[in-house]
Amino acid sequence: MALKDPFAVNITDMGFRYPDNAEVSFSKFNLKIAKGERFGLFGPNGAGKTTLMNLMTGVLPVDEGSITILGYETGSQKNEVNKLFGFVPQDFSFYQELSPAENLEFFGAWSGLTKQEIKHRTDELLQILGLDDVRNKQVQKFSGGMKRRVNLAIGVIHNPAILFLDEPTVGVDVQTRHAIIDYLQELNKNGTTLVYTSHQLSEAEGLCEQVALLDDGHIIAQGNMNTLLKEHSYDSLEALFINLTGKELRD
Repeated sequence: MALKDPFAVNITDMGFRYPDNAEVSFSKFNLKIAKGERFGLFGPNGAGKTTLMNLMTGVLPVDEGSITILGYETGSQKNEVNKLFGFVPQDFSFYQELSPAENLEFFGAWSGLTKQEIKHRTDELLQILGLDDVRNKQVQKFSGGMKRRVNLAIGVIHNPAILFLDEPTVGVDVQTRHAIIDYLQELNKNGTTLVYTSHQLSEAEGLCEQVALLDDGHIIAQGNMNTLLKEHSYDSLEALFINLTGKELRD
């Protein structure tokens, strides 16, 4: 399949509103993410980060405008789009009663991989992510960090060109966080575009090259992270974040 668009993600004049919730909405929203970038989406609770992730991955349909993934439209070309991206959601997306190997076999088949490809990717990912010793144990018995690594393995089983990550390290220890971030950086070196959101802003500074700060469904700052920090005279993403979004508590 030809990856025919220079942008990994191209959102044009996109509009969306939940039928039963007027607070989270997008109107004439535009965003471009180049292929090969490590792109971070950040904002306070309720800013629209997870909703935007769900729109980009086709979980939610847009009301107006368009979203294309490597040139394929998320609404009318859903089958083509689904082959191009992986999604690591904040909530665990696996079968707790199955083992890591069984989960990867299921999701690998669901992604269209052959039995040989599934076996190769399963062996590779379990080794890389430190899960080989527990490959045949039920995931429900795992620690939170181990479950996060299973979640990640499922998201990349089919070698996606783009990987969407919604809080991929929430609730894990320092060692697991470093292991996940190191693996994501290695994926990016090999050409995978990363679209990432997290509340761990110090973590984000080490991972993301380009960032967009969201609030109330709008982009309030966007660009190269180092350039943004210099322009606003801040030495950390967290300080810039607080300055632009305020200190008020968000639900």
